[in-house]
Amino acid sequence: MVCLLVSITLLHLVSLAMLFVATLEKSWWVWTESEITDLWHNCFFMNTTQTWVCASTTESDWLQSVQALMTLSVVFSSVSFLVFLGQLFILSRGKLFYFTGLCQAFAGFTDFAACLIFTFHKKEILSESRDLSKGRFGYCVILAWLAIPLLLVSSVLYVHLRKKQ
Repeated sequence: MVCLLVSITLLHLVSLAMLFVATLEKSWWVWTESEITDLWHNCFFMNTTQTWVCASTTESDWLQSVQALMTLSVVFSSVSFLVFLGQLFILSRGKLFYFTGLCQAFAGFTDFAACLIFTFHKKEILSESRDLSKGRFGYCVILAWLAIPLLLVSSVLYVHLRKKQ
C-alpha cells in the first residue's frame, strides 16, 4: 500500500511539474533558435547582450482561451494534490478518493482542450505576418501533450484507490 501511495504521489508531482513548465516556460513555438513564442511573450535572443528580450504577445481570443485552460489545468492539479494530502488524514477507512480523481481528470481535460486549441488554431494565435512553415512546435507543447495521459491515468488510479488504514 505504501508503495502504491508513493507511486501515485510521484506520478502526480511529475505531471504537475510538467504542467508548470509547459505553462510558464517560453517555448511553445520556435521560429529560429534565437526567436521563440510562448503563451505570454514573444522573445528573441540578443547576441550583443547575451540575454533574451521579450515583449507581450498580441492578444487573441484563441490565445486567451489557451492561457486560461492551461492555468486552470495547473490549478486543478494543484488542488487535487492538496486535497489528496488532506484526504489521507481525514478520510475514513475504505473510502475512495473521488474528489481527488475528479480534480485530476478536470486538469487532464483542460490541458487537452488547450493543446487542441493551440495545435489547430496556431495561425490565429501566433498572428504573425510570417510563414508558419518556417517555425515548429516547441518543447512546452510536447510536455503539455505528454501530461494529458499522465493526468488521466492518475485520475483513474485515484478513483480506484481505497484508504486502507
